[in-house]
Amino acid sequence: MAEATPSESSRKVLISGVSKGLGRALALELADRGHTIIGCSRDQTKLDSLQAELSKTSLNNHFLFKVDVRCNKNVQEFAQIVAKNKLVPDILVNNAGLAHRSAKIWELDVEDFDNVIDTNVKGTANILRHFIPLMIPNNKGIIVNMSSGAGRSAHEDFAPYCSSKWAVEGLSKCIGKGLPKGMAIVALNPGSINTDMLVLCCGDLAAQYLSPQKWAIKAATMILNLTSKDNGESLTVNNPSELSAA
Repeated sequence: MAEATPSESSRKVLISGVSKGLGRALALELADRGHTIIGCSRDQTKLDSLQAELSKTSLNNHFLFKVDVRCNKNVQEFAQIVAKNKLVPDILVNNAGLAHRSAKIWELDVEDFDNVIDTNVKGTANILRHFIPLMIPNNKGIIVNMSSGAGRSAHEDFAPYCSSKWAVEGLSKCIGKGLPKGMAIVALNPGSINTDMLVLCCGDLAAQYLSPQKWAIKAATMILNLTSKDNGESLTVNNPSELSAA
């Protein structure tokens, strides 16, 4: 993990899907740089494990909550707790997401389809619905919606996942048109990273890609450097040494 630099003032960063994969790696990287993490996940065991790791970082005041982003009421209650405790985020990372096995849509169980759409689209929308109103009065804040290369291309065996990420791209661009000038919302393609999600999609081929920990070093820097000028953009983390707009 990288050390904090003097130019990085401490910020409150909310990350959904924080308990594993990219969310966990990003939380640990940002916490190590001195930023406060407000995270949520459905998995209490993994949240407890992450809390223990976060307690070892330079700033030991992080807040993790068990939340199912698919449930609007859950997210509403989460937002109320965040507001009550004066933890309205400076940066919001909509990271919670699911993929599915490679299959034609008519070969895929309806439960798999519903889980992907409910998490990737409705879950993202639920977070935006309840947290944007908390951020608007401050007239500042960065929202990062995790997209994918699959949200900018078409794959016959991943139609539900592609559709969900195309929706994330569209949501980001539409919402960006209505934000105050001091805010920004972007769709971020993280690139291909060796996570459980990529293993589900690609099997053993996932091992050839970058680890979440190495990815998080560059991704954290990119996210911290986003400004209101980036509003509505579709961005990509290309590889460990290069970041660019898509």
